[in-house]
Amino acid sequence: MDGNKTLRRRGRFCLGLIFAVLAVFSATFFKIQIVDGKEYVKAGEQIKVKTVKVEGARGEILDRNGNPLVTNRQGSSIVFDPAFFPSAKEQGERNAVIYSLIMLFENRKVAWNDTLPIRLNKDGKTFSFLADRDKDIDDLRTKILNLNPYATAQNCMDALRELYELERFDLQTARKLASVCYGMTAADFSAGNLYTFADDVPNDMISRIKENSNFYRGVDVEIVSRRVYNDGALMPHILGRVGVISAEEYEKAKEDGSGYRMNSIIGKDGIEKAMEDYLRGTMGEKNIVTDSQGNITSGYSIEPTQGDTVVLTIEKNLQRVAKDALSAGLEALKESSLVKPAGAIIIEDVNNGEILASYSYPSYDINTFTDQYAALAKDSRAPLWNRVLKSTYSPGSTMKPCTAIAALEEGVITTDTYFRCTRHHTYLDHTFQCLQPHRSSSQNVVSAINESCNIFFYNVAERTNIETINEYAGILGLGAKTGVELPETAGILDSPEYRESLKQTWQPGFTLQNAIGNGGNMFTPVQLVNYCATIANGGTRYRPHFVKSIKSYDYSKTVLDNKSQIVLRTGIKESTLTPVQQGMALVGSIGYCSKAFKRLPVKAAAKTGTSQVDRKINGRTVRTNNGFLITYAPADNPQIAICIAAEGAGSGSSLAPIAAKVYDYYFDEMNDMVQPQKENSLLK
Repeated sequence: MDGNKTLRRRGRFCLGLIFAVLAVFSATFFKIQIVDGKEYVKAGEQIKVKTVKVEGARGEILDRNGNPLVTNRQGSSIVFDPAFFPSAKEQGERNAVIYSLIMLFENRKVAWNDTLPIRLNKDGKTFSFLADRDKDIDDLRTKILNLNPYATAQNCMDALRELYELERFDLQTARKLASVCYGMTAADFSAGNLYTFADDVPNDMISRIKENSNFYRGVDVEIVSRRVYNDGALMPHILGRVGVISAEEYEKAKEDGSGYRMNSIIGKDGIEKAMEDYLRGTMGEKNIVTDSQGNITSGYSIEPTQGDTVVLTIEKNLQRVAKDALSAGLEALKESSLVKPAGAIIIEDVNNGEILASYSYPSYDINTFTDQYAALAKDSRAPLWNRVLKSTYSPGSTMKPCTAIAALEEGVITTDTYFRCTRHHTYLDHTFQCLQPHRSSSQNVVSAINESCNIFFYNVAERTNIETINEYAGILGLGAKTGVELPETAGILDSPEYRESLKQTWQPGFTLQNAIGNGGNMFTPVQLVNYCATIANGGTRYRPHFVKSIKSYDYSKTVLDNKSQIVLRTGIKESTLTPVQQGMALVGSIGYCSKAFKRLPVKAAAKTGTSQVDRKINGRTVRTNNGFLITYAPADNPQIAICIAAEGAGSGSSLAPIAAKVYDYYFDEMNDMVQPQKENSLLK
């Protein structure tokens, strides 16, 4: 019984405790909701908190010695904030704000972002599409306006005026307003997606807008990082450029969850694109608090961080020397050429594959790219095209060292094998010629490389075969991508299989032509310089690369140490490479390059080449020459290799003065007689 009484007492106590808690909770709830409810609502209305994403600055790009190539500066952009900007339901008010901004900017002659691919014609009455904007025009028709794919510019403009309530404006004003409204729609202007109305806005304009913030509601200032190319003309094809993310890039980014915004800046080409994952900064978050008096305070809840620093293998001053030497050298050749000057130069460290300089001519300036794009795109010389990595050429006699290596390594010939050059060589029913003068009609592999004797290599080709020659071309990296970080062309190794893919029949004489570099082989300058480097260093083929390392933005840690990568130890015997090296050394000392090389601080080895190509000039087909030079130095202790290609050059030997300027700088001024230049200690 006593136990039951105890249980009942405990039950009553617990029940009383529950009722007490409920009573306290009810009283508190009544006080919050009824007694103090208005005060809480008022306090909530007095404070507005907005969280915005903030892009981290892009990482910098430096040369191998720490010299800045691409940096950042801060600039102010005028943006529309969807949280406060007049909504699409308030199109009249939205138009009033946009119109006022456009007038303000144009009166001060400050640019705003006009992206509509439609222009008002000179008659002031009709509209037409802009050239080179096909993708934007298609999106405007089908995605934004839901019109037929064949809708005219006038159809589109009529639809835009109706969509954005612009009928009361004159045509010129309506087109400007439509451009901004179109841009907002294309950028998915909504919560989380700001729209950038203008970039790099001067401070006096910002002050004017801030002074009238009640009218310009939702018009805000965003401090953003701007790319600075310290010398935009020095290496544009290597560095590349940045731009606003495209619709396709944004859709892809959404799929992989990379967190880009519709107005994010992204690498478009070159290193800027290839190293995007490293260069891109980390997104932060900022809380913006507005009280009932309109006072605004802000602070980061997550700090944005700058992207990593990319250190290139390029030596900035050597790059400038190579650029200037190539430009001047090609311009000097134009008097004797039927085509406008164009070509490429690339310099590689033979002992690790680092690319020390690379320049394609003609070129452009990244800093003026946007303004000059239309002219650059139409230029027949294709200045936007990277000839170093993407142009393929029939290599001419620069192929002969490869043919010699194949024959020597397979035992088809030795250094004691001689063939007599009679200037003509008959094979089956075709006669092949040699146009070069020789010191002696009897040629072995060393003299044949030096004097570029076609007859010697025709005989070699007869005794070898295309499969063997191509096997060694492949070993030496010809006709295949090198693995460099930037986009490159694979090229072509001519073969019966390749000809069959073109529905052509392989002819026996093709082997002879390919043996001297005038067949169907097509190689890039980066392949040729790497091939030359492999011969120079004794048979080790490295992966050419532009990126030396990647550091954190404050240099506190190494994110990536891009160590030299051996693609292939070819295993080619020293006894095979030595006579080839000797022949190339003679080209530099007593052969076709000797005049340009004789005053160099070191001895250089080389092989020249010339190939014929048919071009359309003034409506008619004309046969012209391309010139090539592969060279390395010092001949007895190789450090660097160079490849120069010149479209329309009379011969490869005409390019030797260009290489001589590079060697003069590298072995004298830069490296103090081949002593490695000290690198910035922060980059180690």
